[in-house]
Amino acid sequence: MSERKSALEVDHVDFDDNRLAAELSGEHDAHLAILEDALNVRIDPRGNRFAVSGEPGARAVATAALGRLYARLQRGEAIGAEDVRAAARLAGAAEAAPVAPMATPSIKTPKRLITARTPNQAAYLQKLSAHELIFGVGPAGTGKTYLAVAHAVGLMLSGAVERIILSRPALEAGERIGFLPGDLKEKVDPFLRPLYDALHDMMHADYVERRIAAGDIEIAPIAFMRGRTLSRAAVILDEAQNATPEQMKMFLTRLGEGAHMTVTGDPSQTDLPGGQRSGLADALGVLAGVEGVAEARFTSADVVRHPLVAKIVAAYDARDQHKPRS
Repeated sequence: MSERKSALEVDHVDFDDNRLAAELSGEHDAHLAILEDALNVRIDPRGNRFAVSGEPGARAVATAALGRLYARLQRGEAIGAEDVRAAARLAGAAEAAPVAPMATPSIKTPKRLITARTPNQAAYLQKLSAHELIFGVGPAGTGKTYLAVAHAVGLMLSGAVERIILSRPALEAGERIGFLPGDLKEKVDPFLRPLYDALHDMMHADYVERRIAAGDIEIAPIAFMRGRTLSRAAVILDEAQNATPEQMKMFLTRLGEGAHMTVTGDPSQTDLPGGQRSGLADALGVLAGVEGVAEARFTSADVVRHPLVAKIVAAYDARDQHKPRS
């Protein structure tokens, strides 16, 4: 619990467990240093008491973030640098909207508990649970695909769906699979590798391989979806900006009974040739306002990779906004 000693300068936060308080600080107080840098505060630990100094609003966010992180430790969950940054972002959002405290949705998978790390991620997970067709749109590194896969894994393990179907256009950086060496599987697997990686991050490798062999998990290019009806399945189309409008319409109309479909991508990063219109941008326009369809938007503030990635994305966005229109 927290006890305010000075409304002007310092808040004191006390925690019951000295061992957890030490874990909260991190090795050489590394976790506290992250909060100090992110929130422009100073945090001085003294055993199980933390003195937080700074501007009133920043102190409030910092004490809330410390509370969130301590609660995770009490539940037996480990915390790392990204969890600390996430706690700062979420506490800041809750402080900015105190009349609507922000829940932190989570998904438990066999290998890890996956939680929202930004307010937009939290909203995305809520939309994934509430809608049957969701578009997750934004730059790389915002978790839009990873969280969609986590939601699909949760649905399959709970029995809400029978299968997971993950798909991507087999088109990257101007290459065409016909010019790549190997048989069909060897040609398309590199395009689908990020989806395999996400699955293996959440479930044990032997379990994933058994479910793939049994057909319960399918990872295939979008062209393999033609003519099918995808029922009782969690279906994800990743890198959808590289689908043509015709492919997108084909894919969306595969939605069958008891299915959940998520489409993710970044319309600004299409690799389609000759200025061809992206199927993702086309679908977002066509389906805007259609009942039952949800859209989640991400920005550079939601990038949860290395902190420098957010700055890179923001720099490119700023450059693109000032490009002269042709």
